Amino acid sequence: MNLRHLTFRLLEVYVAVVRAGNISEAARRLHLTQPTVSLQLKRLNETVGEPLLVSHKGQLQMTDAGLALYNACQELLGRFQELDDTLSELQLGHQGRLSIAMVNTAQYVLPKLLGPFSQSFPDVDITLEIGNRAQMLTRFNQQLDDIYIFSHPPSLEHAAAARFLRNPLVLIAPTHHPFHKRSQVSLKELTQERFLLREPGSATRMLFDSWLRTQGIQLTKSMQIASNDAIRVAVEASMGVAVISQHVIPEGQKGIAILPVESLPIESHWHFIVRRDRRISKTAKLFLTFVDAHLERYLEPDFACHEISALLDEVIGF
Repeated sequence: MNLRHLTFRLLEVYVAVVRAGNISEAARRLHLTQPTVSLQLKRLNETVGEPLLVSHKGQLQMTDAGLALYNACQELLGRFQELDDTLSELQLGHQGRLSIAMVNTAQYVLPKLLGPFSQSFPDVDITLEIGNRAQMLTRFNQQLDDIYIFSHPPSLEHAAAARFLRNPLVLIAPTHHPFHKRSQVSLKELTQERFLLREPGSATRMLFDSWLRTQGIQLTKSMQIASNDAIRVAVEASMGVAVISQHVIPEGQKGIAILPVESLPIESHWHFIVRRDRRISKTAKLFLTFVDAHLERYLEPDFACHEISALLDEVIGF
C-alpha cells in the first residue's frame, strides 16, 4: 500500500460506505453523487492493493483487509475529532495558559474569583505572580503576563485599565484603643499615634501620603512594615495604628477595630490592567468575561464595579 496516495477524504468516504451498507445511501449522507463515491472507492482499493468490500445480499460487507482499514480509520478519524475539539476549546479560551500578576494586597481578593473560575474551566492552566508594585511594573514593562492587578493603575502609554472592585482604605487600631467606642475621631487627635506604614512606592502608601498632604497633616511617629499581614499583627499587638485596605481585614477579626475617622475611608479601586499594544489572549478574555458576570456573586455586591466590558471593547480588536 502506498500511503502517499491515501487522503483524508478517501478514508471519510470509506467509513461512510461501511456505515451505510451501500453506495447510494453513503452518497446521500455525504452530499455526493453515486459515481463520485464509486470512483473514490475504486481509488482506495487500488491504493490498498486488496479488495475492501464485497456484496452480500444487497449489502456491502468488509473483507479482512477492509476491516483492518476500517479500524485504522476509526482511530485516525477519532484522533482528528479530538484535535478539532481541542482547537475549538483553545479558540474559546477553555484550554490554554493564563498568567496573572498582582500586587500583594490583591491576594486577599483574587482567589475568591479564581477558585470558581478554575472549577468552571479546569483545563485552563493558571500562573500567579505576586509582588510589590515595583516588581509588577517591571513585569508589565517586560510583557510577561496576560493580566495585571493594581490598586493604583500605572500611568503608562500601553496600560489599559478597568475598575472591578472598590478598595476603601480604613484606619485600624487595637480593640482596646480609647477611641474605639467613639462615634467620630478627628485625624488631628491621632497625630501623636505611631503609624505603621507600608514601604514607599506601595499603592497604599502613595494614596495615604497624598491624602495626608490634602489634610495638611504631618505624622510625628511612624514605623515602616513591608507586609499587610505583619501590619495587622502589629496593630493587634498595640504597636500602633495603620491605614490599610478594608479587604485585608478578615471577617470576624478579633483584636482589631476600624476607627470612625473623619474624611475616611480613602476611596480607591482595584483595577485589571492589560496592554493596549498586545493582543489579548483567549484565556484572558474568558477570565475577564467570567469575572464581569460573577462579581456580585463572589465578592461584596456593594463594592463591585463594571468596567471590564469597556476594557475588552478597547483591546479586543487589536
